[in-house]
Amino acid sequence: MGIIFNIDVMLAKRKMSVTELADRVGITMANISVLKNGKAKAIKVSTLAKLCKALDCQPGDILEYQKSEEEEDE
Repeated sequence: MGIIFNIDVMLAKRKMSVTELADRVGITMANISVLKNGKAKAIKVSTLAKLCKALDCQPGDILEYQKSEEEEDE
């Protein structure tokens, strides 16, 4: 499965809308959606830092690693 973005969780904790987050971070709603839906192939460290600043959190609050089924079978 790989890296999971828990942006929805942080948005709920901060009572913030996706639109407000996109405005604060300076990225499009489409790019926020790509992150939220796990479709992102990469993220700049500077974007991660902006997300953390906007959500007042640490990278580990946003990112989570989940093993794939193949990895769990090993």
